[in-house]
Amino acid sequence: MFWVLLLLPAWAVAGVACTRLCLAAVRTAAVGTDAAEGHDLTLYEAAFLSGGPARVAELTLVSMARQRRLLLAHTGWATVVDPHGRDEMERSVIGAIGPAGQSRIAPVRAAAAAADAVRRLADRLAGAGLAVPDGAGTTVAAGVRQVRGAALAVLALGTAALLTPIPSDMPRVLVAAWFGLPLALTLSCLALARIEAHPYSHWASPAGQHLLTALTRGTAVGADDHAYLTSVAVHGVRAVSEPHLRAAFAHRDTGHGARGSG
Repeated sequence: MFWVLLLLPAWAVAGVACTRLCLAAVRTAAVGTDAAEGHDLTLYEAAFLSGGPARVAELTLVSMARQRRLLLAHTGWATVVDPHGRDEMERSVIGAIGPAGQSRIAPVRAAAAAADAVRRLADRLAGAGLAVPDGAGTTVAAGVRQVRGAALAVLALGTAALLTPIPSDMPRVLVAAWFGLPLALTLSCLALARIEAHPYSHWASPAGQHLLTALTRGTAVGADDHAYLTSVAVHGVRAVSEPHLRAAFAHRDTGHGARGSG
C-alpha cells in the first residue's frame, strides 16, 4: 500500500491549490464591474492596470523621450533635457536619474516604479475598485500557477506510484485511476478559470479589465500620439516602434557601458 502514501500528498496539494484559486476568484468577482461606470482611464492608470508599477515607469520614459525632454540612448543611458517634470510621474523619473542628469535606464525604471507617485496611483485605483488591492491575498493569476504546479505534482506522484517496485495488491490500473481523481480536479479548476476569469491579471480587477478592454477597442492603433502611448501603456515597450528606443530598453549592461546621448 505504498502508493497510498503518495496519494495522500497528491490530494493535499490538489485540494489546497484548487481552494486557493476558488477563494481568489470569489474575492476578485466580489469587486464587480460597477466601479467601471463613468471612469475614463488615464494613460498612467492604463499602464498600471496592464503591467503594474514597472509599466508606469516605462510609459513615462517613452512619453518624455517622444517629447524630446529626455534622451534615451541605444546604449541604455537616460539623459535629462528638460529638468522640469510636468507631473509627479515625470518628476519621479527625473529624481531617479539624479542630479548628474544622466543614468542607466534599468535603475531609473526600478526607482521610478517604486516611487511614492506610483504607490499613490495604486492606492487610488484600488480604492476605486479597479485594481487588485495590495496584500489582498492570492490573485487569480497566482492561483492558476499554483493549480498548474499541483497538477504536475499529482502527475509526478502518480508516476512514482506506478513505477515503484514495491508489490501491491491493487492493480496498477486502479492505482492510476485513484491518482486520476486529483488530477481531474486540478484540470477542471484550470478549465473553469480559463472560461470564467481569463485573461488573468496581476493588477486589474474585473472592473479594471473591463475598462482596459473598452480603452483598447476605442483607440485606433497609430492614429496619433495618444493612441501610440495607449498602446505602450497596455502592451509595454514591445509596442515601441522607434528602433533606438527599443534598443535603449533592450540594452543590458555588462559592466561600465559607454555613456551615450540621443
